[in-house]
Amino acid sequence: MEHILYFAARLAIKLIQALPIRWVAQMGRCAGAVAFWLDGRHRRVAVSNLTRCFAREKSAVEIRAIAKENFRRLGEVYCCSVKSAAMSDNEIKTIFAVKGGERIPATESDGRLTNRVFTGGHFGNFELFTRISAFIPGYRCLATYRGINPPKLNRLVFKMRTVSGNLLFDRRTGAEELKAAMARGGMLLTLAIDQADRSSGIELPFMGYYAWTTRAPVVLAQRYKCVIFTPICYRLGLAKWVLEIGEPIRMEENGKRRAVEDIMSDINANLEAGVRSDPANWFWVHNRWKTKDGKPPRAAVA
Repeated sequence: MEHILYFAARLAIKLIQALPIRWVAQMGRCAGAVAFWLDGRHRRVAVSNLTRCFAREKSAVEIRAIAKENFRRLGEVYCCSVKSAAMSDNEIKTIFAVKGGERIPATESDGRLTNRVFTGGHFGNFELFTRISAFIPGYRCLATYRGINPPKLNRLVFKMRTVSGNLLFDRRTGAEELKAAMARGGMLLTLAIDQADRSSGIELPFMGYYAWTTRAPVVLAQRYKCVIFTPICYRLGLAKWVLEIGEPIRMEENGKRRAVEDIMSDINANLEAGVRSDPANWFWVHNRWKTKDGKPPRAAVA
C-alpha cells in the first residue's frame, strides 16, 4: 500500500506541475468546494470557530459563506504549493510579492550575520514562506514541520518542500539541528504559532478568547539575539499572494527585556488584525481554542 500511495502521489505531482498555475489554482478551488461538502468534521470545526469569533458581527449565512470560501482557498493553496515547487525564483515572483523586506538587513551594524524570526500563521499561501529567500537576500529560510506517514510519502513531500534549498526540521526530533543552524547565523526562521500548545504554552487572548500560545518565538529570539516580525500573507486574486512584513516586535522596554507574555500578546494582536482584515484567509479548520479540560475556552472580553 505504501508503494501504491507513493507512485500515485508522484503521478499527481507530475500532472499538476505540468499545468499552468491558474489552471492549478482553479482546480484547487473546485477541490476545496467539494471538500466543504464531503468533509463534515472539518466543516463543523470551521463553522464553529467562525461562529465563536464573529457571531456578534455576522449572520449564520455569512459565516457559512466565509467557511466555504476558506475551503476553496485551502484547496487553491495546496494545489499551487505542488506547482510552485517546480517554479524558478523568477516564476515565483509572478505569483508572489513581499512588502517590507527592506526592514530586514542581512547583517548587523558590526558586519555579523544575523538571524530573524517570522512568527506567522496559516494565512494565504503559507507554503510560499519557503521561497522568501528569493526576495530577502542574504538569508536561508528555516522552518519546522511535522512528518507524515507512510515514510516514503513523507520523503517525497519533504523533497518537494525543500527544493529551494531551505531547511526543514521535524519539530518532534530536530530541535538540536535547528539550534545548530541558528548558531551559524544568516537564518530566517519561520514559526507558525497559530496552533494550540497545551503542553508548555501560556494562555493569552486571541480573537476574544483565551488560547494556548507557544513561548518558542521569544525563547529562540532571546537566545540568538533575533528580531521578531509577524508577517501576514494575503490573497490578491487567483494564484496571487503578497506577504506584508510590518514593524518588528519590541523585545525590550526601558533597557530591559520585556516579559514573554507581553511579547506574545503583541504577536497575537498582530495575527488577530490579519484575521479580521480578511476572515476567509486564515486556517479555520484547526481548533485554535483547545483547552486542557475539554471545556469551552474562556472569553477574554465582555
